[in-house]
Amino acid sequence: MKVVNLKQAILQAWKERWSDYQWAINMKRFFPRGATWDILNLAEALLEQAMIGPSPNPLILSYLKYAISSQMVSYSTVLTAISKFDDFSRDLCVQSLLEIMDMFCDRLSCHGKAEECISLCRALLSALTWLLRCASFYAEKVKEPLEQAAAENQLKMCLERLEKMLSSTKNRALIHIAKLEETSSWSTVEQSLVKLGENLNNLGNSPLRSQADDCVSLIKSIPTMLSVHSEQLNKTGFPTVHAVVLLEGTMNLTGETQPLVEQLMMVKRMQRIPSPLFVLEIWKACFVGLIECPEGTEELKWTAFTFLKMPQVLVKLKKYPQGDRDFTEDVNCAFEFLLKLTPLLDKADQRCNCNCMSLLLQECSKQGLLSEANMNNLIDKRAADKENSPSLKSAENANIQPNPGLILRAEPTVTNILKTMDADHSKSPEGLLGVLGHMLSGKSLDLLLAAAAATGKLKSFARKFVKLNEFTKQITGEISKSGPVRALLFDISFLMLCHVAQTYGSEVILSDSNPPGEVPFFETWMLTCMPEEGKILNPDHPCFRPDSTKVESLVALLNNSSEMKLVQMKWHEVCLSISAAILEILNAWENGVLTFESIQKITDNIKGKVCSMAVCAVAWLVAHVRMLGLDEREKSLQMIRQLATPLYGENTLQFYNERVVIMSSILEHMCADVLQQTATQIKFPSTGMDTIPYWNLLPPKKPIKEVLTSVFTKVLEKGWVDSRSIHIFDTLLHMGGVYWFCNNLVKELLKETRKEHTLRAVELLYAIFCLDMQQLTLTLLGHILPNLLTDSSKWHTLMDPPGKALAKLSVWCALSSYSSHNKAQASARQKKRHREDIEDYISLFPLDDTQPSKLMRLLSSNEEDSNILSSPNRSMSSSLSASQLHTVSMRDPLNRVLANLFLLISSILGAKTAGTHTQFVQWFMEECVECLEQGSRGSILQFMPFTMVSELVKVSTMSSPKIVLAITDLSLPLGRRVAAKAIAAL
Repeated sequence: MKVVNLKQAILQAWKERWSDYQWAINMKRFFPRGATWDILNLAEALLEQAMIGPSPNPLILSYLKYAISSQMVSYSTVLTAISKFDDFSRDLCVQSLLEIMDMFCDRLSCHGKAEECISLCRALLSALTWLLRCASFYAEKVKEPLEQAAAENQLKMCLERLEKMLSSTKNRALIHIAKLEETSSWSTVEQSLVKLGENLNNLGNSPLRSQADDCVSLIKSIPTMLSVHSEQLNKTGFPTVHAVVLLEGTMNLTGETQPLVEQLMMVKRMQRIPSPLFVLEIWKACFVGLIECPEGTEELKWTAFTFLKMPQVLVKLKKYPQGDRDFTEDVNCAFEFLLKLTPLLDKADQRCNCNCMSLLLQECSKQGLLSEANMNNLIDKRAADKENSPSLKSAENANIQPNPGLILRAEPTVTNILKTMDADHSKSPEGLLGVLGHMLSGKSLDLLLAAAAATGKLKSFARKFVKLNEFTKQITGEISKSGPVRALLFDISFLMLCHVAQTYGSEVILSDSNPPGEVPFFETWMLTCMPEEGKILNPDHPCFRPDSTKVESLVALLNNSSEMKLVQMKWHEVCLSISAAILEILNAWENGVLTFESIQKITDNIKGKVCSMAVCAVAWLVAHVRMLGLDEREKSLQMIRQLATPLYGENTLQFYNERVVIMSSILEHMCADVLQQTATQIKFPSTGMDTIPYWNLLPPKKPIKEVLTSVFTKVLEKGWVDSRSIHIFDTLLHMGGVYWFCNNLVKELLKETRKEHTLRAVELLYAIFCLDMQQLTLTLLGHILPNLLTDSSKWHTLMDPPGKALAKLSVWCALSSYSSHNKAQASARQKKRHREDIEDYISLFPLDDTQPSKLMRLLSSNEEDSNILSSPNRSMSSSLSASQLHTVSMRDPLNRVLANLFLLISSILGAKTAGTHTQFVQWFMEECVECLEQGSRGSILQFMPFTMVSELVKVSTMSSPKIVLAITDLSLPLGRRVAAKAIAAL
């Protein structure tokens, strides 16, 4: 007999009372091959027929159960069919549907195409909604006295199924995908939850109520199932935070606070540091910095960093989401811990000659980081503690004002000076000169600069002085009275700017907004004529060879007059001409035309009134001496010595002594390198300022590799990086270059065999790499890791623990660089560093499929199956990743290196041979998952090829639904399909 449709076939089977297997055989005979049972909607048709009466038809239900057991129908169509039944008053029907769900709900799987897996996700979400509606219906019926017992029984059955379905992480992961796939369906779930919550109030405190609450909280946890990370509670010291703060305080006081805040948050998240211990580590680092920094300018910088900049950093940290925690309570808790470190606080108090803790607490309270009650409580505790500590007030320092108090008072002064500098200089130049003179006295200038640097005002401070220096070019109609004032304004602004450039870096002074062709004189001079660390000047450069008539008149003026004239002098022209004039004078002296007495008279003229002239002259002499042979240097060095010796005569201009102090400091910085190279000593007058801090740290005659290993070993033994070591690392990075530095430190890490030491080494290396994170990451991920992973003779070095530690370091560096490289401005320190030509990343890593990159060729040399990588007949390109769908630029070196690293990882996972390199790749991926933020579309995992997900799931440690969710980009439809396919097959 020919059956027309499915419904007829089911009815015929029922009429003739076929057994289940008989039914299955006949069905296959009736319906030819081609159409699947799911397309024919067999499950829905069977349920529709089975649920016609008040109780289900057992025979037709047996057909459905047979179809499920023999996999004639997919789980998704059965769940979808069940969720369409909505007459909950038919208790027996509902019971039988729940029993059908029991057959497979705790072991759902799907090994079909990605589309079928997505259908399973959707069906599971529909089934969840149906169970919630069902539970809600019976919870409402409980309040009807006649129905109570039956309703409670039905509700119990529903809740048991809900619990069974949701207790499986795999099911929750599939629902998570469905939620992203169909947001409207999830809002239905949320509405059902609200309704169920209202109806649950009828249950009082019965066991059913608590069972229902458990189910509700499981459902509510589905959207956030990726973001739960436990904190590390077994550690109290975090050397990375310590080192990042020390590095910033020692080398980057002028840097903006936001990049530092982001870097600290990155470390906190990657290392899962509890908030109070995180804040404690920041303050510990500040106090250690205060105690160990050299005296003078460095001490003022650290004080400004601790008391002005760090509270601002914490204010920004407070704005980050803290979950249910109160940040002010964490800050209070951190200070409570800090109070227990009495020796640290006592040493800081002795160094600063005041109660540091009290001042810091007041500053934090002002910024809204501490409540007044907590502040007073902490101040009292510290005061009680201090009664037993060594006395501060010794006879010699009783009159010295403590730096923290001075810095805190200098901050408002900076703002006032900036306002004063905005006024029209031509109206009262004498008044302005008075303000500047006051700034030069004692350590006022360094205090003001440190306060300006810590509060982000140094750049505008410097711009104002550049403007003032430009103003002094105006000489029209100048009378003799105003000549000295203009000369002094030029001199003071010039000296201040030189001092700022040497103390905080020349970037602070440079402006991006100069009109074309109008670069101010000081910027031009600083860029072309001022000696700086790592900058080699050519003494024959055109900038040192101005108009010859101006040079001749300047030489005549210096040689013939008893002192410099001041009226109508164009000081910027004098400063540009002085180098050529000095060359003429040197030649004359060397050829016997001028005597030593004449030279003394000339140098007295140069330094006697306007100190800037001496600075410009020495700047050229330093460049000149570098080019001379050993026996030719004597007269040039003698001239530097003459210019560096102050002139203590009656006839000097106002503020001469104060100006000489700054001039001597500038000259000492300028001459340091050349004096060391020529083994010459010049006694600079005692300036009251510090000699050059952190200069000349490398031991002579010791190879730099030995220096690197010995310093790293010391740091590792000690467990934290001190500021002196940071400067040595910076110098070595500068000298050896990025590849040399990174390669040797990775070798040191791979030598370590003790587990706790390798972890500490990673924490310290990450902090050391912060010296130039972008470049070091490119080298680590683009050169060093690929070499280790593709060279089988090096695989043994990747054993646990050092291999696992290197994987952790690589992920931390990759995440940090990737999160900051789009918005990062290189810090002053990094801009200054010479970049060696790391092999062009685009030629090293071509990314199109037709041309296997160098990495892939390396792989194919020890992997016979290399053609898999480049065969064009793949269903999905082996290199297709989320980053390509997000159209991330592959011209960017970091993106390129990450994409290639993940291609390499993917090929290692798919290779036929396994070894420690395979294990390394697993550790790398595990660490990526550990450090991930939920929903971070811009994470490094977007560079992972989609095809890699199915390879990863085969690895025992990675075969969990949460990990699949974490490593795929669920914001993309393709990402959701890949994830659904991988999870459904688990």
